[in-house]
Amino acid sequence: MNELGLAIPFWVLALLWMAKTIWLVIICTLLAWLGIRAFDALTPHIPHRQRIGESPVATGLFIAGFFILTGLVIHGALTAPTVVGGPLLTYFFDFRRLGLLALSFVVSLLVGVALFYIVDKLTPKIPFAGIEPEPVAVGINVFGYLVFFGLILHAALTIPL
Repeated sequence: MNELGLAIPFWVLALLWMAKTIWLVIICTLLAWLGIRAFDALTPHIPHRQRIGESPVATGLFIAGFFILTGLVIHGALTAPTVVGGPLLTYFFDFRRLGLLALSFVVSLLVGVALFYIVDKLTPKIPFAGIEPEPVAVGINVFGYLVFFGLILHAALTIPL
């Protein structure tokens, strides 16, 4: 079974498709973890985990953001373009697609961070760091950041080559 296509049973093709989806979700989990570490580095003055844990509403917002991130990643992995009929190894390790996924994620993250800083500088009367004392505000901030990650990962997964 070196190649995929009509020569193999449908159930084998379905299992390979599910395995590819799980593989892409694992890669996106790693990218999201890196993005969250970047978020922590960009806002070191806000103890996100501590503040979110202080409020059930903030915790609920974090969980909701996590579910949206997860849903977007799974949807992107399930609908990611795939070439069926080639060698089995390139079905899972398509380095062009994986490189494009990582590059799209990094570029989107950098653009998002740059726009965040530009908006912060253009709106001096809105202190972005002022959310720190309020757990719900921190929860909403992290919620939006998780949705942002989900959207850029979904876009990177579904980009046509």
